[in-house]
Amino acid sequence: MAEHLDVAVEDDRWNELKLEDLAEKAVAAAFEQLGLPRESYEVSILACDDAEISKLNEEFRGKPVPTNVLSWPSFELAPDNAGDAPHAPPPAGKGPFETGLGDIAISYDTCAREAAEQAISLEHHTVHLLVHAMLHLLGYDHETDADAALMESLEVKTLETLNIANPY
Repeated sequence: MAEHLDVAVEDDRWNELKLEDLAEKAVAAAFEQLGLPRESYEVSILACDDAEISKLNEEFRGKPVPTNVLSWPSFELAPDNAGDAPHAPPPAGKGPFETGLGDIAISYDTCAREAAEQAISLEHHTVHLLVHAMLHLLGYDHETDADAALMESLEVKTLETLNIANPY
């Protein structure tokens, strides 16, 4: 695993899926799509189950239910106007990025259930969710229609580079 990616596996089912390899592909593809130097930023991922992600979702979002993926950006990069690209992160080692870009938690149970419901591979769904979370760490969101359109288009373009079909 690359030094810039820290994956903590709390649910062993993720090991069977080779989550670390999927995470490396997803994170690298997101950085490449945005033209950012991947090796310059650190990302931490917690690979857990529904019980753990429910606790995190309640603690940080006030929603005591499982979800597929959560992200915690270390820094605010959101754009000034809806539909605009977020602010670019400063060069690594300068400013706030000395401590890492942010954290992601992903739940095996919810991911597996959603993949089965959508009749898609768990691997492809997991990569999609990790790309989605990476974009959140980089300041993208889907709070407005314009922001959602921008974020979804970047997800689709990024997934295309990995030969993963449009999830929308």
